[in-house]
Amino acid sequence: MKRIYAEEKWCLGCHLCEYECAYANSGIADMVKALKGKDIFPRIKVEDGDGVHFAVNCRHCSDPICVKSCIAGALSRDGDGMVLIDKDKCVGCYTCVMVCPYGAIMPAEGGKVAQKCMLCTDNQMNGEPNCVKHCPNRAIVFEDRG
Repeated sequence: MKRIYAEEKWCLGCHLCEYECAYANSGIADMVKALKGKDIFPRIKVEDGDGVHFAVNCRHCSDPICVKSCIAGALSRDGDGMVLIDKDKCVGCYTCVMVCPYGAIMPAEGGKVAQKCMLCTDNQMNGEPNCVKHCPNRAIVFEDRG
């Protein structure tokens, strides 16, 4: 299964991936209308520290503790191994947020449900998630590494 991988040696810490993620998941065709003057809630986040920057997103683990811990059954794995979240089932307990070892699950806009990277399955452009497509330094890649 293809996953998003961070190449921290190439990350500039520009946070463009966060804006591209928020835009791709906004449902609005115009980036300015989607993001200007608004708080953004991306499903990927850049961690900065001591001169090192890297993107954190869902790793779609082979044995995901978030799926096991979800009291509402909102998290599951599909046949390809992708970890999915059903926002209609999510009760906002944030157990998944607390147990994710990577910090890749976070509150969604409004704070009533959790959100995570879904590899832009609903809005993928040219076969790549938006964050990967628009990373100026290829610090985020979409690959199957076996």
